[in-house]
Amino acid sequence: MNKSFFIAVAVSLMLICAPVVQAGCHYVNGVEGIKAATIPPPGFYYRMYNVYLASDEYMDDHGNESGDFDLDVFCQAHRFIWVADYQLLGADFFADIGIPLTYTDIRMGAGDVTLFDENQFGMGDILLEPFALAWHGPRYDAAVALGVYLPVGRYNVNKPNSSPGKNYWTGVVQLGGTLYLDKEKTWSVSLLSRYETNSENSETELTKGDFFSLEWGVGSKLGQGWEIGVAGYSEWQVSDDSGNGATEDRAEVSAVGPEINYFLVPLKTNMTLRYLKQFGAKNTSEGSMAILTFTCAF
Repeated sequence: MNKSFFIAVAVSLMLICAPVVQAGCHYVNGVEGIKAATIPPPGFYYRMYNVYLASDEYMDDHGNESGDFDLDVFCQAHRFIWVADYQLLGADFFADIGIPLTYTDIRMGAGDVTLFDENQFGMGDILLEPFALAWHGPRYDAAVALGVYLPVGRYNVNKPNSSPGKNYWTGVVQLGGTLYLDKEKTWSVSLLSRYETNSENSETELTKGDFFSLEWGVGSKLGQGWEIGVAGYSEWQVSDDSGNGATEDRAEVSAVGPEINYFLVPLKTNMTLRYLKQFGAKNTSEGSMAILTFTCAF
């Protein structure tokens, strides 16, 4: 095939893929895992997320691989959680803030034509959840939280696909629960839903569509601080993009994989390791994720 053919394909892929490579939830799905909707007792907590995402497949609107694609992302997010020792509506009041640091290396091409080849490191957009409530019962936990992503992260309009920040506000509503299948709380089933709505990117004049996500987990305690299980998530774009360069293509992807937890009592620290394999992607990348999380109580 001649070069002009690849150029034509490249232009088509750029029009189709460039806007949606940046698609996806502001909140990184898959980082919560087992008991995603369970909030700890009153106190102050620090949680560090370490997330590595690798992908060499970009899926089109039909779920077929499209173009020559390679993506590596490492994110370390620092979350500070305060659970108050007073109640509102029978629930513990809590608030938190999350500050991410992200490195992204991304490339996409068609044949011998490179559409973009970018890499950047910097602070991402900050998540602030000023109002949240957590309920606890003999056989259940439940939580609701209202939050907003502040567009303070590093954003380069010439390298939008690798920018740590998205350059737009995102409102977030989270609602979920954990059900314990026995009185000893050995077995748990959890579900955490999340809805995100976005403002316009002032640089591109594009408004991303809204996203709805579900994170889930099934866990079993083994004793002596160990817990194992299976976790996963699904995310769907539920409304179309609007504005400059908008398309009707909506992104979606799911993931599933094993998880292991260990609570180190002397240090009041919980360690979680999770591996997720993505599947069912449309208009976004499909790969795998490794997540290592530390949660410390003070």
